Amino acid sequence: MTARARFDLKMDASEKDVVSRAAALMGTTMAGFVRAAAKEKALALLDRESRVTLSKRDFAAFAKALDGAFTPNRALKGALTEARTTVRRA
Repeated sequence: MTARARFDLKMDASEKDVVSRAAALMGTTMAGFVRAAAKEKALALLDRESRVTLSKRDFAAFAKALDGAFTPNRALKGALTEARTTVRRA
């Protein structure tokens, strides 16, 4: 792996000991262990935070709104008219 960016981390002796022992058990360096653990945690957090969770009641209301008839309001009609006059298609 070629290092392209640096990230310095300070930890106390007990934290370093725990990370060092865990890295040894995984057969990797402390840096490799911390990189992998940080990436795994970050991906899990990003995945969790990118989801929208609805209650059953809210999901039912959402699905009903999607299934219902749609009638554009005055603001949307105006925006569409403006877009037709100002946006050029390639």
